[in-house]
Amino acid sequence: MSKASPNQSLRLSLAAELNQARSLTDALFQLVRPEAIADRPVPERHRIIFYQGHFEAFDWNMIGRQAFGLDSIQEELDRLFAFGIDPVDGRLPDEPPDAWPPISEILRYQSASRSAVDDCLARADLKSSNPLLNQGFMFRVAIEHRLMHAETLAYLLHWLDYDRKTTAPFPVADLSPGPPPRRVDIPAGQSTLGFTKDLKAPFGWDNEFQPQVVAVPAFSMDAYNVTNAQFLEFMRAGGYEDRSLWDADSWTWIQSKEIRHPKFWSARGSRWGIRTMFAEAPLPVAWPVYVSHAEATAYARWAGRSLPTEAQFHRAAFGTPHGEERIYPWGGAPPSSGRGNFNFKQWNPARVGSYPAGDSAFGIADLVGNGWEWTSTIFEPFPGFKPFPFYAGYSANFFDGHHYLLKGASPRTAASFLRRSFRNWFQPHYANIYATFRCVDN
Repeated sequence: MSKASPNQSLRLSLAAELNQARSLTDALFQLVRPEAIADRPVPERHRIIFYQGHFEAFDWNMIGRQAFGLDSIQEELDRLFAFGIDPVDGRLPDEPPDAWPPISEILRYQSASRSAVDDCLARADLKSSNPLLNQGFMFRVAIEHRLMHAETLAYLLHWLDYDRKTTAPFPVADLSPGPPPRRVDIPAGQSTLGFTKDLKAPFGWDNEFQPQVVAVPAFSMDAYNVTNAQFLEFMRAGGYEDRSLWDADSWTWIQSKEIRHPKFWSARGSRWGIRTMFAEAPLPVAWPVYVSHAEATAYARWAGRSLPTEAQFHRAAFGTPHGEERIYPWGGAPPSSGRGNFNFKQWNPARVGSYPAGDSAFGIADLVGNGWEWTSTIFEPFPGFKPFPFYAGYSANFFDGHHYLLKGASPRTAASFLRRSFRNWFQPHYANIYATFRCVDN
């Protein structure tokens, strides 16, 4: 039997990755009861039904139309489902449910789009001089976009009422105490931010390029993320009532929204509970606390400390005492289940420090997985930034001073995003995501 050509091997690999990503998003929609498909569980985002059409519209618009120059499948739906939203002016989307097409029409569009994209992949010249096709570039864009939204859709469904989604087995929450807090001293060194060849990753988004080497003075960092138990101390000390801990916009936010605890928490009489994907549970004290950037910053101020910068996170996660930089916190081995809580392994976070095989060279835990980590760094381009011409607004639309950078990964983050260069971002008052934090001393 003759071996497959390199071109064919790549084609088969891309097809398998694309189908696996489709299976992930399809399974998420199966969690939604039919009567809830047009619900909007997060006020700032589109209704769930949008995402049922968005993945296929994105794939077709990028691959069929841009890379291959083909005629539209259904132009009205190509436009309607093209892009999500991230309102920054306080105005929330308010279109009625019937503003979207019937689900039957969307599913027909989905089927047609997938068939057309698959046909494009089957006949694509993956050694083409066209940069959108060479090495399957645009297919990797589609795969990463879908995997990214597999996490987006997960946290949206997290806030869907329990009776509006199908149930799944819920493991008993681990209520055991975690390891005692400790700080790790990180000596001065350099951090390489951005995409470099040593990562051996097949793809990076536009904001990852033009790598920068940054000198990082010595600092100390928490070995573990701030836990629910530690954040409870902040609350009991009056953290949400202390004006001095909050900037003006964040103080207005918590006062106007009457925020007095993390969104993932719920009152259970005199005790606290936590909202998981499928059930409410007693508060697991050793889980990392999930909060907005504003809440993380207030806690850090209360503790007399600060959030790490992007460069500090990189130094702690990928640096070594001898100056080399690793691909992952643990070294160069590919991500595996023993290294951390990521790649859709489970719905919930784990007790901090549960994956010592994933610790960094400095002995810092959970730097990828178990929750995205807020930094104090505003999401901005690296010097020399060039937007992707086929998706000019992917990053550039958010270089507005209103978004903060996150590093790491959550339990619902695909392994491909664990690359050192990947950069995530959200607004400071957005509390719906699987985001935690740790503090530093400068």
